[in-house]
Amino acid sequence: MIIKEFCAENLTDLPKLVGTDITRIELCDNLAQGGTTPSYGVIKEACHYLHDNNITVATMIRPRGGDFVYNDTEIRVMEDDILKAVELESDALVFGMLTEDNEIDIDGIEQLLPACQGVDMVFHMAFDLIPEDKQKEAIDTLINLGFVRILLHGSKERRDIFKNVDHLLDLIAYANNRIEILLGGGVSDKNYKQLLSLTKTNQVHGTGLLVKS
Repeated sequence: MIIKEFCAENLTDLPKLVGTDITRIELCDNLAQGGTTPSYGVIKEACHYLHDNNITVATMIRPRGGDFVYNDTEIRVMEDDILKAVELESDALVFGMLTEDNEIDIDGIEQLLPACQGVDMVFHMAFDLIPEDKQKEAIDTLINLGFVRILLHGSKERRDIFKNVDHLLDLIAYANNRIEILLGGGVSDKNYKQLLSLTKTNQVHGTGLLVKS
């Protein structure tokens, strides 16, 4: 089964999703900055509306744009936002935390685990910033921390994702179905089938996945 995850900013596009083959959304604010945490009201209304239409909601937890190195105050903000997102019945929580060396911030993530309360955790495209020779180790780390899915593009440069296929295949083979791999960045309704065929995966993510009428 192919899973198409639409990246939705606030509530604007949600009515367009009903009756399509989109089965999951990543809900965020401020897409111009790569997505930040949506407001309490947006999460509440989106979860209510989308669940009524059999679409699941992965809520972005990111306190600001910029890098993914967070201080103690920002981690407390993320913790509070996670608690609210869980309370409002988000199906998954999407976040990424790195050290200054662009490795997984294990200590920071462990501070957030109690707030997540067992809700599915997704590590977002911060993964692409991890040095390639450390990405397999990072996959193991995320599995051990309890993440169920990684959203990635395959390179820190936002080049054509099809140029990343060899690297993606290597990571997908290493993951070996221990964690889901979700492909994003330049994926559209025009090219997603070819991408899935080349990578032998079944999940894609993006703002361009709605079939244009």
